[in-house]
Amino acid sequence: MPNPFTENRTRILAVASGKGGVGKSSVTTNLAVALAQAGHSVAAIDADVWGFSMPRMLGIAEPPTQDADGAIIPPEAHGVKLISMGFFAREDQPVVWRGPMLHKALEQFLTDVAWGDPDYLIVDMPPGTGDISISMAQFLPRAEVVVVTTPQPAAQKVAQRAAYMSRKVNLAIAGVIENMSWFTCEHGERYELFGAGGGAQLAADLEVPMLGQVPLEPALRAGADDGHPIVISDPDSEAAKAITAIAHKLSVELAPTRIYRPELKII
Repeated sequence: MPNPFTENRTRILAVASGKGGVGKSSVTTNLAVALAQAGHSVAAIDADVWGFSMPRMLGIAEPPTQDADGAIIPPEAHGVKLISMGFFAREDQPVVWRGPMLHKALEQFLTDVAWGDPDYLIVDMPPGTGDISISMAQFLPRAEVVVVTTPQPAAQKVAQRAAYMSRKVNLAIAGVIENMSWFTCEHGERYELFGAGGGAQLAADLEVPMLGQVPLEPALRAGADDGHPIVISDPDSEAAKAITAIAHKLSVELAPTRIYRPELKII
């Protein structure tokens, strides 16, 4: 079957980090839900095949089904259709696959699933700059990369390498999200537990927009474990407001320009 995302109108956002432990999947999940809350039709691919976590984060327990033609129908939660290796492998079992098998699995995620024509496809990329990242660049040449980092220089430098890899395979970088930017205690004091400035520095080095800063909140972690994204469970929290603002910036302020030519007419 052909890849529907090579020609349709779907805007593709690939969320990457370069390293694990920066909350990339939590950001990806909540960003997808925030876009759905804004009225967009949203699909998501959990391409982190070794560390798949989006089914749990979205609270999806039921497996995909098939239609009469054999196409996979992805399950949906909070307005987001999802396909993930987590639907085909036990959560407690490792995926011990090499490059060709992973490449084929990702291809099937795109071509064998009845996605329809969503406004957005959000891809949770795996850490690193290996086979999967290269395969996704081949399958989704129109993808825009959103880079997630934390404030400290160690994470920022690794995320920078992931961004440079994206440019090597001709993917545009939409901007940078800084996660775990600070923690606000119950008395209102703000603590920058992981330092400060890493996201802004990375955005400046890459010459791309700083999309936003997401604070560290226990509810963000708890929602990821329980299948209740914080933009749903606590929309007035600092983290939820930050992610909602990022979704707005991506979908409205940084939406691709549509060129209108009044002299061109369809006959």
